[in-house]
Amino acid sequence: MKRNMRKWARVAAMVAAASLVLSACGGGSDSDGDSASGDLKQVKLQLQWVPQAQFAGYYAAVAKGYYKDEGLDVQIVEGGADIVPQDVLSAGDVDYAISWVPKVLGSIEKGAKITDVAQIFERSATTQISFKDKNITSPADLKGKKVGSWGFGNEWELFAGMQKAGVGVKDVKLVQQAFDMNGFLAGDIDAAQAMTYNEYAQVLETKNPKTGKLYTPEDLNVIDWNDVGTAMLQDAIWAQTDKLKDKAYADQTTKFIKASIKGWVYARDNPEEAAKIVTAAGSQLGESHQLWMTNEVNKLIWPSTHGIGVVDDAAWKQTVDIALGTKNETGATIISKAPPASAYSNTYVEAALKELKAEGVDVDGKDYKPIDVTLKEGGK
Repeated sequence: MKRNMRKWARVAAMVAAASLVLSACGGGSDSDGDSASGDLKQVKLQLQWVPQAQFAGYYAAVAKGYYKDEGLDVQIVEGGADIVPQDVLSAGDVDYAISWVPKVLGSIEKGAKITDVAQIFERSATTQISFKDKNITSPADLKGKKVGSWGFGNEWELFAGMQKAGVGVKDVKLVQQAFDMNGFLAGDIDAAQAMTYNEYAQVLETKNPKTGKLYTPEDLNVIDWNDVGTAMLQDAIWAQTDKLKDKAYADQTTKFIKASIKGWVYARDNPEEAAKIVTAAGSQLGESHQLWMTNEVNKLIWPSTHGIGVVDDAAWKQTVDIALGTKNETGATIISKAPPASAYSNTYVEAALKELKAEGVDVDGKDYKPIDVTLKEGGK
């Protein structure tokens, strides 16, 4: 019975998501019978993971009709463990992609011609967490410990922080961490990788067997790479470099960024509704976890120093320097030379911000304050 209920719940979510996308993109008919979306430009956006509030702004832009307002019919393409967004974009299979800067820098050095046209996340969400009894409060304390890492390009802030503290990769017992917190909770990992918007919450949604109550932030120590000084730029909107020379694609890029930013502004000002939109789009995460993720992702964007999406030169340089100078367990670095000037551009995001400001949209969020979210067991 429970299996059937779950099955029908998934079907209902898919139907709701399909209806949401159709209504947002003008899927109805005009009085003469023609599709209302017939005049919209078809655009594909490749995500780097499955539907979740990490991408709330894009789902909100679809649901609220912001892309349609700019003449775009945007199809959001889910990501997954076997999908490399920048490769999909570079191959021309999609129009835009979401990916972390350090991961893409390696692809650019290998020949991918893509450009960061809007740096949506200003701050890093990657942390290394441990239980208080491990006494790990800084990267120097990782020496001799069992340190979890997902790998797949997620490890560089950790390695940079360790090496900045004089701790080499061989000075720790590096544990291949699954994309969950089971190893950490079982005691197989002393310090585990955790995104503020996901894995950190997974721990707080789990009962402490000693108390019978959920773990709390007071049970944990957190190493934040933003504080350490080895944070790297993460989620950005990437476009095809050569196509940006074409005025139609360049104009479309500005429109796409503008609508996406409006979606993120909506997620900032309406986190509860944004979480529901992502759930309707097919996310399998629980209600409290989804809202937590929306709230934490907002903290990565707001307040925005230069206006959401603008690439900060200092943050870009720090990311590149780490990509050039940090070595992994094999002695390799992400890149061997500085990326080309075409690796990022503020031209399109600044044009989008100019239009948004003229429309009275708050693109800085200087007065932004996160909400309080109460997590429930299992993220329900």
